[in-house]
Order: sequence, then C-alpha cells, then structure tokens
Amino acid sequence: MNSVPRHGAVMPAEFFPHERTVLCWPAREELYGDLFAEAERAHTEVARTIAQFEPVTVIADQRHIERAANIAGDGVEVVEMPIDDSWFRDSGPIYVHDESGAVVATSWTFNGWGGKFLPIEKDIEIASRYARSLGHAVREVPMVLEGGSLTVNGDGVLATTMQCLLHPNRNPHLSKRDIEDRLRDELGARSIMWLPHGLELDDDTDGHVDNVAAFASSDHLLLQGCDDPGRADHARMAINAKIAEDFRTHDGNSIRTTVVPVLPFTEVNGMEVVVPYLNFYVGNGFVLVPTCGHEADDDMVAFIGEQFPGRTALGLDVGAVLAVGGGGIHCITQQVPAVGVASPR
Repeated sequence: MNSVPRHGAVMPAEFFPHERTVLCWPAREELYGDLFAEAERAHTEVARTIAQFEPVTVIADQRHIERAANIAGDGVEVVEMPIDDSWFRDSGPIYVHDESGAVVATSWTFNGWGGKFLPIEKDIEIASRYARSLGHAVREVPMVLEGGSLTVNGDGVLATTMQCLLHPNRNPHLSKRDIEDRLRDELGARSIMWLPHGLELDDDTDGHVDNVAAFASSDHLLLQGCDDPGRADHARMAINAKIAEDFRTHDGNSIRTTVVPVLPFTEVNGMEVVVPYLNFYVGNGFVLVPTCGHEADDDMVAFIGEQFPGRTALGLDVGAVLAVGGGGIHCITQQVPAVGVASPR
C-alpha cells in the first residue's frame, strides 16, 4: 500500500476523547415483534448510562419522536430526523480529523447490508444530514462501507474482516487493492489487518468486525474467542487470533493481542442468538459491555475493564434483545470525536 493518505485525514480511535455519542431510536418494529418495547428500553438504558459520562443525542423518526423524548428523559438530547432503522454505527457518519485537527464527517454509501433490509431511503441520507446539522464538513465517499465493519487504533492501523468488506454484495466492482486505497485515502489507514471471519450467526452484516475485534490502545487489540469447541466459531476465532498475532504494521511493529475467552449464546422466543462481549462501546471514562445473563458476565466485564485502565467498566443486560434485532451496544452507538484531540481519555 501507498502509505500517504490523500486527504491527510486520520480516523481517531474510539478510545480517544468524544464530543458526544449518538444513537438512533428503534424504528423497524418488525425486527423485534413483541419485543419492541424491550428494545426501546435497551436503547434508553444505553443512552442514560452513557449520559453519565458524556453528552448523548438520540435521533428519532417522526413516528417515534414523542415516545422517545418521554422515555429517554432529562439528560439525553432527542432530535427528530427521518430514519429507517436504528443501527447508527453503520448508517451514521464516520468521523476523521483533518490535518488541522478539525472534525470531518465521511459519508459512505449505505446499501442496507447488501440489500437485506429495506427500505433504506432515509438511512442513505442520515449520515450527511446529521453531520450538517452540527455544522460539520461532509465528504461523500462513493464506496459501500458500514462503521461496524472496521476498528482503528488512531495511528493508521485498521482491522476489518474479509468476510464483510470483500463480500460481493458490498463493492463487487472494487478489488481488494481498490478498497485498501480508499480506506487509506479517506480514513488514513496505512496498514490493514484482514481478519478472515466474523461470527457464524452474524449473517445480517456478513461478519462485522465489531463482534470479533476492537482496539484497546494503539498497540493492543482485543479479540473475541469461543470457549465451546463444538461451535464453528471456536475454529473461526482461533484463525483470526493467529492472523492478528502474525500481523505487522507499516512501521514493522506487531500488535499485542488479548482474547476475551467466552462467547455467550442464548435463546430468545425460540431463536438462538449470540451476544459477543466484544461488541462493547468505549467512551469518555467508561467501557460499556453487553451482557445477557450468562454465568461469565461479571467476570468478562471485569476482564474487559482491565484492558482499559482508568475507565469504569459497566455491563448492561441488553445484549439478548439487541441481538434479536441484529446487533449490540456498539452497533447502536456512534461517537463524534472531540476537535483536535489525539490522545486517549
């Protein structure tokens, strides 16, 4: 790869300081069926918990704005904008810092995870619409990309999955090299770690990386493991771990890896779902981990907290219902980075 980003922009890591966190209120009721009210409760708990640490904005569609405002309560900003779905990690802007430290929103093409979930007309526009409402500069990028398909270390290293980014339902006209060049030019990715696999049950997103890997610091990557040898994910996650261990950055450096060993499976209304602890969200002074009543919940929340010294680790028992909808805590959140700040907090 050419190591010089065209725009001079770099995507800050999630563990860098935030200006705020943005969520979308649940909008696609058919995803949850009779669990829709529980999904609303889950979004509310996530928003209220994060609001203890940093400002939070919830975007709600016209149909749900009044209910969202009433349930979210004081301390959470609720704004009305047209949306089709609630996965703002994927439909929302991906923010970068330009060479001056200013915040720029990159707005990538959104195609509903390969056309699986329709309609998407509102979500196609939400990234640029929200960013412009804040007065942010917006750069439109003509490539399909979801925020949940990448994790960055804030220093030019990006991890993703081959399963998602190279899937023919995303950018069939682009080669792997084309995709690497675009990630370099728009996000400052000078090194890309291509992990082969997402989770077996994650067919909605075709294996997003935010279920299986997340940077804890510029030189430390957390990886989801699987403690059940009878599951396909046991071998899949082991392959990912080996790739990550052997990886070298553009500077020739290795990345330290730590495996979160337990992968919970549970059943909701007769449907088996997976609730990866790796689908956590890191903000100003905290790390918020999805739980589901598994016997390892407390231990894994504490274990993840140990990887983020100086932050409060919190578990929220919302993982199962969000998994029914197709995601987790990380999938419903999107950070707006602080201006001109390039160090963790």
